[in-house]
Amino acid sequence: MQKGKSLQSYTIMTDIFDRLKSAEGPLEQYRKKAEGYFIFPELEGEIGPRMRFLGKEVITWSLNNYLGLANHPEVREADAKAAADWGMAYPMGARMMSGQTKYHRELEEKLAAFEKKEAAYLLNYGYQGMVSIIDSLVSRNDVIVYDSESHACIMDGIFLHKAKGGKSFVYPHNDMERCDKMLGFATKKAEETDGGILVITEGVFGMSGDLGNLPGIVKLREKYNFRLMIDDAHGFGTMGETGAGASEHFGLMDEVDIYFGTFAKSMAGIGAFVASEKAIVNSLKYNMRSQIFAKSLPMPMVIGALKRLEILQTQPQYKENLWKIAKSLQQGLIAEGFNIGNTQSPVTPVYFSGSVPEGTNIVIDLRENYNVFCSIVVYPVVPKGVLMLRLIPTASHTQKDVDETIEVFKKIKVNLEAGKYMADEMKSMSTT
Repeated sequence: MQKGKSLQSYTIMTDIFDRLKSAEGPLEQYRKKAEGYFIFPELEGEIGPRMRFLGKEVITWSLNNYLGLANHPEVREADAKAAADWGMAYPMGARMMSGQTKYHRELEEKLAAFEKKEAAYLLNYGYQGMVSIIDSLVSRNDVIVYDSESHACIMDGIFLHKAKGGKSFVYPHNDMERCDKMLGFATKKAEETDGGILVITEGVFGMSGDLGNLPGIVKLREKYNFRLMIDDAHGFGTMGETGAGASEHFGLMDEVDIYFGTFAKSMAGIGAFVASEKAIVNSLKYNMRSQIFAKSLPMPMVIGALKRLEILQTQPQYKENLWKIAKSLQQGLIAEGFNIGNTQSPVTPVYFSGSVPEGTNIVIDLRENYNVFCSIVVYPVVPKGVLMLRLIPTASHTQKDVDETIEVFKKIKVNLEAGKYMADEMKSMSTT
């Protein structure tokens, strides 16, 4: 500011706060009617198949606690002992500076061995980790080819790549003919820039429950030279003979160059990891800004993850029961004429035709009158006119939970066909 000039003499064209207060985002537009009920609902009680919502017991189908480890006695004992022994602060600082321990290294070594990779690196959070992995892997000369239904963390990493002048090509979900075409474009671009190609897909797509077409992508290596990375957040612990994920399910562990998994689903915790060749992991360790400039995973999370991984590897009954419940739920819904799409995993979507107001009225009926709690997914995650209720079965659910839920869905279907849920606008259920 020049000497003698007052603040009032400067013209502010736009005040950021004014814009934020007046321009609501895609989800924010529902805040007044939805917060506390549809958005930011508060489930209470022990994590499990039955919890409390607004004072009532409900069957919960919205928790990614696939193997039921959140309240496993050995897990809770390990978590509690680690918290008592170390506290939540230790180790203090980023891994590179002062946050390294032998337990972090032990967990990495065991994860790498489980995924049949040379090395692995722990990440404090999955979302930031994926963004930073993409940022560190590719230069502006490299080209990314990715599935159109990739998770938001992948998309944000790709947006960052584009912002730095990088190029990317998207193919329709699991469409190998179009993936082939995009790889052709990517190859030409990479030749122009003297760059490489990274293909990104998911092991299990968390909304639809279908699997990334890893066999189809790998086959394209007969024509093109590229590296393959998969985000297997929903596949780690649920897919494959030992639970090592979608790549194990397809018998393609050696073909996946970079494997990414999280602890937020089957491991019922916080954190993530990336596994690959040792040289690549070393490169990521020294270049991932989300890890270089962020605090290391606290010791209870690391000790707890070691116990969870041990249970995953030595107690297969949890994965077996997960699949028993998932198949029972999915087969029961199909038998009653419900559309569950092409899911090949425990993720169980149920598709209806209808508007957003109809969808919210279905959820209200489920929660208020039938005591079933599941998540609703609407446009833009699914096409306009499509509603999706996503159910997440876990090893903790029982056949009784499944049977009761299918009976409820039969009633919902009758009500929907009778036009009971028709509405011109979304009903307000906000509790705030």
